[in-house]
Amino acid sequence: MQVFANRQASGFKTRAERPSRISRVLVPVVHAVAAETKQTAPDGRTLRRSLNQTGRYVRQPTNDPASQVKMDEHGVGYSTSGLVAQMRTQGNLWKEGDVTVKLAKAYGYCWGVERAVRMAYEARMAHPDKKVFVTNEIIHNPEVNTRLKEMNIEIVEDEGKGKDYSMIQGGDVVIFPAFGATVQELSDFKEKGVQMVDTTCPWVAKVWNSVDTHTRKQYTSVIHGKYSHEETIATASFASNYIIVKDLKEAQYVCDYILHGGNREEFLSKFSKALSAGFDPDTMLQRVGLANQTTMLKGETEQIGKMLEKTMLTKYGPAKINEHFLLMETICDATQERQDALYEMVADPEIDLMIVVGGFNSSNTSHLQEIAEHKGLASFWVDSAARIDVDTNTILHKLAHGELKETTSWLQPGKPVTIGITSGASTPDRAVEEVLHKVFKIYNPNFAGVAPKECGRVATPDEEH
Repeated sequence: MQVFANRQASGFKTRAERPSRISRVLVPVVHAVAAETKQTAPDGRTLRRSLNQTGRYVRQPTNDPASQVKMDEHGVGYSTSGLVAQMRTQGNLWKEGDVTVKLAKAYGYCWGVERAVRMAYEARMAHPDKKVFVTNEIIHNPEVNTRLKEMNIEIVEDEGKGKDYSMIQGGDVVIFPAFGATVQELSDFKEKGVQMVDTTCPWVAKVWNSVDTHTRKQYTSVIHGKYSHEETIATASFASNYIIVKDLKEAQYVCDYILHGGNREEFLSKFSKALSAGFDPDTMLQRVGLANQTTMLKGETEQIGKMLEKTMLTKYGPAKINEHFLLMETICDATQERQDALYEMVADPEIDLMIVVGGFNSSNTSHLQEIAEHKGLASFWVDSAARIDVDTNTILHKLAHGELKETTSWLQPGKPVTIGITSGASTPDRAVEEVLHKVFKIYNPNFAGVAPKECGRVATPDEEH
């Protein structure tokens, strides 16, 4: 989803200055798209256009003031008066006794994520007496999802056997998350007569438009993503033929097959969970278009695009490249900007240790932790301040490869320290503030918090996607 690194870019309007509109979101199932679903799913482009005609479909935020108050109370939006807000006004720097904190230039909530959370709050406020459901976690942040549950918004999760929507009846409210929903889910809920609130990130929807184009022009979609990720599942449902590649190695395997052929059964086995129904690598890789999961690394997606283009140039020649390769601009800068900012931060010789804040199931946050670990810098990834025990100076943190580790005496009170901190694209500012408050408390047991100071709303872009 799109990230606006400094959130202060010129030309952006504050929410108060923007016209009142509402947003759209969808969310998929946490397993590969079933062949049966692919065969029966309606045309995605036609379906999406038809949703607006139902009178039960909302796809823009209303910027409701009461919802804003509730978001501020719950700490699920941008900070406007807390520690993070105050750091933004002084060069992303803070000093508290022996502790110096440097906040990454690009961090935390991207615009698309904040927008999705805002729309979920607005849906609850607009329908106080109705049952409200989300077809998956609204974003990959445990505290935000907990807040939704506290407001009697039920999150429908896959327990390993697919999602059960039988409890949802006509007249209920269904929220589609920022990751998007599958074509089949959209169709089913349209027919069910529910009120639909679509918070799909506009950058995710932009990817869907490219996949729609692939389908209409009879190209196979090569999707750079993780086949089990909610967003990729939704994107794949809009494609007629697709293959999902997770990294450069898998992309190279596909390119080699295009150029030289190979073992068809090995190919189908290797990508068994990442292919459209009836996929034939000998015929369906003759014309390909590139799409991506927006949380993947921008640079890697671009590299895969260049690999595919070179492959088709080699096989078919420059005169016919446009008949065999289609590339549309769909890359969101969110993940890349956060990673670029962290590369800059870990190169700072003044940084003694890193703290990464974000959901443990957030792929973009795991990449941030990975950068610090590869640099050899002590780095602690937590999903919330609850992982830090002030009394024992202990932290329960996650490593980039997935291991949970408990570290005692991770801080050394009495010794000056410079801490770098960043957060994933699904992490609200308050989560960072609560982590830092605990750090300050370990260094100074008498620390009583940072006095609030109104710093104004974060500038955000107009919705033009």
